[in-house]
Amino acid sequence: MKGIILAGGQAERLYPVTEVISKQLLPIYNKPMIFYPLSTLMLAGIREILIISTPHYLHLFKELLGNGSSLGIEIQYEMQSQPIGLADAFIIGEKFIGSENCALALGDNLFFGHSFQKELIAARDHNDGALIFAYRVDHPEAYGVIEFDDNFNVISIQEKPKKPKSNFAVTGLYFFDNQIINIAKRIKPSHRGELEITDVNIEYLKQKKLKVHILGSGTAWLDTGTYDSLMEASAFVRTIEHRQGVKIGSPEEVAYRNKWIDADDLNNLVQKYPKNHTYRLYLLNLLND
Repeated sequence: MKGIILAGGQAERLYPVTEVISKQLLPIYNKPMIFYPLSTLMLAGIREILIISTPHYLHLFKELLGNGSSLGIEIQYEMQSQPIGLADAFIIGEKFIGSENCALALGDNLFFGHSFQKELIAARDHNDGALIFAYRVDHPEAYGVIEFDDNFNVISIQEKPKKPKSNFAVTGLYFFDNQIINIAKRIKPSHRGELEITDVNIEYLKQKKLKVHILGSGTAWLDTGTYDSLMEASAFVRTIEHRQGVKIGSPEEVAYRNKWIDADDLNNLVQKYPKNHTYRLYLLNLLND
């Protein structure tokens, strides 16, 4: 399976900061935002990743992450000249995807849970149709909303409805079979002029090939599209890291624990961080463990 991180868009809700920098390069506590979706795909065992961003910022992601070889992965880059919807990622990434299945992680979504990696691996191994994650939220009208019957079978999905039919939102993490390329090409722009990921999910639902996995209370999902949500996500990461002594969204750690890099490789990665930097010390402790 291949993975795509969509790190484009105008991020108008974060103006004026995002007039000069990509949202996905802003910090979530002590790491760039893009480290979190990158780590999510790596936790799923995905080693070939495409990052899609705007013409203005693509070079910054290349400077930050390179070709991924230092993490034991392969990173490619493509440009999205206009923000015309999430489903556009599969059209842009058609050549990259090839004949394989594909996961899409939105560049501003953060996940954390002790059993989450097992759920990711199960999603990666779901080879027929689509698998998406649902999460209970207080204000579902800001998201794609899933309606279930009494047996939690999916009835409908609506994009940002004024009167939501449930409190279950679609998160920014999607797993699709190879049909996704043709489905993305077939859907029509919405009234917003965008190729909606909700329309993609509805197409899989019509085919009875949409599986929804509900994330329980033991997993956290944060969408960091506003100043308030940025602060909330940073506070959450800080609390977990300080209390539990673990890092959230550390691609170096994921690569090392996945055995994609060895101790010497990790030691080389450590050298780019200043001496006595907390992140450097954390990675060094991994070597000692």
